Amino acid sequence: MSTATAASIPTVPVPRRRNRQSFGRWFADTGWRHLVAIVVSIFAIFPLLYVVSASLNPRGTLTGSNQLFSAIGIDSYVRILTDPQNPYPQWFLNTLLIAVVTGLVTVFIGACAAYAFSRMRFTGRRVGLVTIVVVQMFPQLLAVVAIFLLMSTIGDWFPAIGLNTHTGLILVYLGGALGVNTYLMYGFFNTIPKELDEAARIDGAGHARIFFTIILRLVAPILAVVGLLSFIGTVNEYVVASVILIDPEQQTLVVGLAKLVANPRYADWSAFSAGAVMAAIPVMILFLFLQKYIVGGLTAGATKG
Repeated sequence: MSTATAASIPTVPVPRRRNRQSFGRWFADTGWRHLVAIVVSIFAIFPLLYVVSASLNPRGTLTGSNQLFSAIGIDSYVRILTDPQNPYPQWFLNTLLIAVVTGLVTVFIGACAAYAFSRMRFTGRRVGLVTIVVVQMFPQLLAVVAIFLLMSTIGDWFPAIGLNTHTGLILVYLGGALGVNTYLMYGFFNTIPKELDEAARIDGAGHARIFFTIILRLVAPILAVVGLLSFIGTVNEYVVASVILIDPEQQTLVVGLAKLVANPRYADWSAFSAGAVMAAIPVMILFLFLQKYIVGGLTAGATKG
């Protein structure tokens, strides 16, 4: 048979047999991972469902909330929003103000410090980095007494930044979060090629212009991560806020909600759960808004050389 004749004969595709994988083999390969994911998801979602169920329970006790959504009502939400002894809307605004200001200023100061440690060479640079790491080993609880005495003394001279002021609490938060955030940003700043700085200096740019026009845009993912962590940490912080903020109108959500369950004779767990559900809304919105930046920051930080 000639080559032309063989080429003109159409070829019939032979159907391939699909190898059906047995259930046991599939479960051993990937199925067990699905099972673990389902168990972990149930374990994580159940407390959230319990809190939502307790917030909708008009009885105000946890024992009545053992059966999920056995009683549904908005009495707890109305009670906590209209109770004059517990100014929840004021607590909510105070928390948002303190958390937003703390998050923004923390990101800016931490970025400036991280840029200095990453790009500049000065005396005490290595000692400063080691000090930042060592200081973070000590828990914040050890400094509560010192913080109270310090803020009390400062308040005698400058009442605007002393005890029972939001400004004083923000300053305390900024001092406590500067170290770990600076070290976190420092590692990410090192992934940015220094050739970009050198090229900008050739064009006549100084440190300020390089920092604000080039570096900040490239490190936006880590800025989003630090801002989110700072916001969540400020919203959930209780010890320092309970020591510095005394008047009910000045307190934050965590400090105010803790008073609802502080009385052992009657703890309004239903109102507490309702307040916790509403307090989680800003954190969820911010997390969803910054989610793409967070994923991008983790990926970029792992792949840049």
